[in-house]
Amino acid sequence: MNLPTLSHGEFELVYNMLSLAIAAMFGSFVFFVIARNQLTHKYRPALIMSSLVVGIAGYHYWRIFNSWEAAFTLTEGVYKPSGTPFNDAYRYVDWLLTVPLLVAELIAVLALTREVRGPMMGKLIIAAVLMIATGYPGEVSADNTTRGIWGFVSTIPFAYILYVLWVQLNKATEDAAPRVKKLLGDTKLLLLATWGFYPIAYLMPQLGVEAASATVALQVGYSIADILAKCGYGFMIYAIAQAKMEAEGTSVNVAETAEA
Repeated sequence: MNLPTLSHGEFELVYNMLSLAIAAMFGSFVFFVIARNQLTHKYRPALIMSSLVVGIAGYHYWRIFNSWEAAFTLTEGVYKPSGTPFNDAYRYVDWLLTVPLLVAELIAVLALTREVRGPMMGKLIIAAVLMIATGYPGEVSADNTTRGIWGFVSTIPFAYILYVLWVQLNKATEDAAPRVKKLLGDTKLLLLATWGFYPIAYLMPQLGVEAASATVALQVGYSIADILAKCGYGFMIYAIAQAKMEAEGTSVNVAETAEA
């Protein structure tokens, strides 16, 4: 990507947001690894997926952070491109791995029957991969028409994911406890709100947002969206698991005693 000249404040804002994302991802990773022991075995796979999501994201944010630092040099009070490319493609590599896991962990924590869980999870994972894979050609294109075409194509699997989450998943959880339904609804809204930023960011060139403003807005916006969509989402998954255990009247100690 062509890098603009940034003021000291603009560079530091992105620098600090990337640093915050790293801390949030690795901090969440530690919590999810420890917290999985507070769940019965039925719900632990979902939190293991949450751990994988933030662990993978934390690694990629570390690489993005290093690439951002290397891509600029401080000259006469402003940050100018150093000549070292800024590799923002780390984000798409990250999304290609983490987005399928995000939809899979939501299905896993609901502990649906195998007949329902298997096909639904398979469809969502395929749609998530297609959404990311078809969005990348437009992201790296400098032509707005090409960008728009690929953006439209990637919106199709995105719309399908929303359909499955809002229609099919609601049907599959009609008998869930009220608190579980409330948390599930809040989690889906969190996904919609955070994932909704990405199409907006994708359209920034067509909306006339360019140069330093676009670069800073993208990096800061992506960082905030990823923290909410990965860390915040993982905490919601943990809350759903706890609510389901409460509705079932089970605890870790009771489950382990029964298994023994």
